[in-house]
Amino acid sequence: MPGDATIRLTRSAYQAMLTHIEDLEVRLAAHEADDGSRIPHPVALAIIRGESPLVAFRTHRGLTLRELSRRAGISPSYLSEIERGLKPGSTVALAKLAATLHTTIDTLLVDSDTS
Repeated sequence: MPGDATIRLTRSAYQAMLTHIEDLEVRLAAHEADDGSRIPHPVALAIIRGESPLVAFRTHRGLTLRELSRRAGISPSYLSEIERGLKPGSTVALAKLAATLHTTIDTLLVDSDTS
């Protein structure tokens, strides 16, 4: 086509580009297959520092306590009590929170022996 520029690549540059594309395809497939049980690196670091998994996920997703409570359909005061460990949270509430945060209930639970 008139006006189209031609780009010439060395074989090694072309191979590097193909390898990069294949890597991106693998990463995209892994991301699309994620069932929510993978913990993002910033969340894992926050949990290691002692932050509640629920607070770490909420912060990572850029949600305020009020916004998360609204989206999950639970009261802000109840969510606050769950985040601070004052209440364990019902299975229904944890399921709503996990779905809203795109994760699993298991990732939101803290083992009392390790916290």
